[in-house]
Amino acid sequence: MITLGDIRAARERIAPYIRRTPTLAYARTRGPDFGGQVTLKLESLQAAGSFKARGAMNRLLTLSRGELARGIVTASGGNHGLAIARSAHVLGVTATIFLPSNVAPDKIAKLRDWGAELHIVGTVWDEANAAALAHADLTGATYAHPFGDPAVVAGQGTLGLDILDDMQDVDIVLVAIGGGGLIAGLSTAVKALRPQARIIGIEPVGSPTLHACLQAGRVVTLERLDSRVATMSCRRTEPAIYETVARNVDEIVLVTDAAMQEAAQALWFECGIAADLSGAAALAALQSGRVPLAGGERICALVCGAGTDGCMPA
Repeated sequence: MITLGDIRAARERIAPYIRRTPTLAYARTRGPDFGGQVTLKLESLQAAGSFKARGAMNRLLTLSRGELARGIVTASGGNHGLAIARSAHVLGVTATIFLPSNVAPDKIAKLRDWGAELHIVGTVWDEANAAALAHADLTGATYAHPFGDPAVVAGQGTLGLDILDDMQDVDIVLVAIGGGGLIAGLSTAVKALRPQARIIGIEPVGSPTLHACLQAGRVVTLERLDSRVATMSCRRTEPAIYETVARNVDEIVLVTDAAMQEAAQALWFECGIAADLSGAAALAALQSGRVPLAGGERICALVCGAGTDGCMPA
């Protein structure tokens, strides 16, 4: 789908428009700190609040002036929409975002603040995406897929390069999965430069999109979704994403919405980090024992998105 060269080119292209996010040792906590083996990568501090700023900006920067002038349309569970809205604002073009009804209210408010035109359609991303595609056909707006576009995947892959810059000896990288664009891009970068590192994906029990594909040995469509985490809910991935994940990802584990809520609370209590539920998924996998650890392993737990989930009672 993409190469290490594509990711390196994306990194150079988007560098003036995104942030270099920090890492933080998760240690000396009230709860389990996993022997000091865990380092958080705080992509929740990225522009627009998530890693999605990388892929969105790379996608827009690879468009022609004519494509940009027609406006950008996309569908999102929240974070990709914010990234597109912010990128469009930076480049001085319009953005139209289709969202399912379960998007977090704080993300809707931020989208309005970025000046995007919003449409709430359906109860899951797939339904909002169908409406976004219809809008693109009707108006001529340029459609930006949140996870299936190679330029988006290459942009997300730049996060893998940043992680290796910060943790050259990383053993395990824990990555939340929605449609799979992040883990496809990140795993391409990490496996090319540190093939011995393990890439472990995390999905909700109620939206096991890539987990189901790997079990079936092919792309499958989930009959139903039963997770309230809009940013991680997707009935079907793209074939190229599945192929990349099947090649690069060592394991996918499932966590409950409740476990993500508990982890978000821990991030807020311990670190003052306001993570959305997807941003807490990596820590949730550790806290719930879904990723057993051996002594001495160096783990990068990606806090991929910001939100108010961890700031409020469960």
